[in-house]
Amino acid sequence: MNLDKEILRLAIPSIITNITVPLLGMVDVAIIGHIGDARGIAAIALGTMIFNLIYWNFGFLRMGTSGLTAQAYGAEDRQEYLNVLLQGLVIAGAVAATLLLLQYPIGLLCKRWIHSSPETIEMALTYFFIRIWAAPANLGLYVLKGWFIGMQNAKTPMWIAIALNIVNIICSLVFVFVFHYGIEGIAWGTVIAQYSGLTAAVIIWFLQYGHLREHIRLRESIQWHKMIRFFKVNADIFLRSLCLIAVFTFIPYISADMGDEILAANTLLLQLFTLLSYIMDGFAYAGESLVGRFIGARDEDTLRQVVRKLLHWGIGLSLIFTAIYGLLGRQLLSILTNNKAVIDLAMQYIVWTVLVPFTGFAAFIYDGIYIGATASKGMRNIMFIATAAFFLLYYILQPIWQNHGLWCAFIVFLTFRGGLMFLCEKKHVRVS
Repeated sequence: MNLDKEILRLAIPSIITNITVPLLGMVDVAIIGHIGDARGIAAIALGTMIFNLIYWNFGFLRMGTSGLTAQAYGAEDRQEYLNVLLQGLVIAGAVAATLLLLQYPIGLLCKRWIHSSPETIEMALTYFFIRIWAAPANLGLYVLKGWFIGMQNAKTPMWIAIALNIVNIICSLVFVFVFHYGIEGIAWGTVIAQYSGLTAAVIIWFLQYGHLREHIRLRESIQWHKMIRFFKVNADIFLRSLCLIAVFTFIPYISADMGDEILAANTLLLQLFTLLSYIMDGFAYAGESLVGRFIGARDEDTLRQVVRKLLHWGIGLSLIFTAIYGLLGRQLLSILTNNKAVIDLAMQYIVWTVLVPFTGFAAFIYDGIYIGATASKGMRNIMFIATAAFFLLYYILQPIWQNHGLWCAFIVFLTFRGGLMFLCEKKHVRVS
């Protein structure tokens, strides 16, 4: 087996899938950036922050499903990978129903928690109360995407994501520039697109895997003793995600305290980070599929080869992105907004974005490796340490270095995660 070809077979569709996500966010920022001022960009940032806080908590629905499915696939256990799918969908439905019931308390809590101008907060909440209705589709897609990846099928999520994002962009443009709905139009575009994506995913599942329907045993799948492993793995991923959310919501949260201009500048820089992360995650998803597959097949030699190959690809990509951000930073920011003041402010901190690819690539790649190995406890503990380092360093640097201190702490966070995962790899990633 040519492992480089196998990695690219899974990674390239996943990169295309993932890159549509930050590109969509960039389009939303660009639309509002060209019809409004920094307040509109800040409102999108705050609205996105709220959903990151919500949805990232439930990222285990994709990650846990992917790792468990890949191991069942490697072991050729058809009943188990169907069980994992059903378990994930049942939990996704329960979580989505809870979010819809609690949307107004969540909105009130966010209003009290966010520090920004009243106008910006109201715009962000308008966005939230519309987009929350996409929760069932969003969480259902998490599960289906994870399952397809675990089944070594990266092309299906790619086509679903492309279609979803085309619908989203078209709807947002029409609602904003034709019907003049403003931020409400951007939110409704997301809702319509998410349900379109879920519908497409279900149809494709029946076309590709419909022959497995006769083996579905819903009651058996959701019995407690069958769910224990699913909950155990995903409880650790949930705690790991809480830490990740704490860092990524803290950045716009504390930026808002520094003013709408700093919040807008940091939002643009985070868009560049997000673009990198989703491309790197394409190789992480390949790692989930292949690591889980070869652990399920109990093939230790090939497992080690896969890990080495993934790290080589990560190093190469990190060097490319370091060069791109260093040479074309202003041009990339200009695509996102025509507000020269915000661009000039963001350029004062661009050096930190240039450092992100090389300091952070290992964290991205090892996320996929650890997920494929269902080494959730190791992921959780390493994330605890890295998060503590982030907040400790920020509060040490903040009085003297302010926004530079925030970005420096973020670089340390990425470096700690990747370094510790590398050091602990052979302990956590192995055929048991």
